[in-house]
Amino acid sequence: MKHRQKDWPEWLASAEFAVNNKAHTVTKMLSFMANYGRELKMGGDIRKKGKIESAMEFAERMKKVHEEAGAALRRTQEEMKRYVNHSRKETKVHGSQQERN
Repeated sequence: MKHRQKDWPEWLASAEFAVNNKAHTVTKMLSFMANYGRELKMGGDIRKKGKIESAMEFAERMKKVHEEAGAALRRTQEEMKRYVNHSRKETKVHGSQQERN
C-alpha cells in the first residue's frame, strides 16, 4: 500500500459516497437525506421519467426532514445533559470566588 497516494482525486467520489451514505448515530439519518431530501443511490438512470415534485413539495419535505433531525439531536443533547449532571458533584465556592458571583 502506498503511504502517500497520488491518485486520491480518483477516490474522492467514493469517499464522499461512503460518508454521505452512512446513517448519523443520533439522527439515524443519512447525511445525503438531510441535505438533499432523498436517498443516495449508486447507479440508476438519471434520465428516468417520473413524477417531479414541485419546489413547494420539496421545501415541505425538507422542512420535515430537518425537524426530525433537529428533534433527534435535541433529545440526545438532553440525555447527555442528564447523564453529565447526574454524575456531577457540587463544588464549594471559596471567599474570593463567592464575592465575584
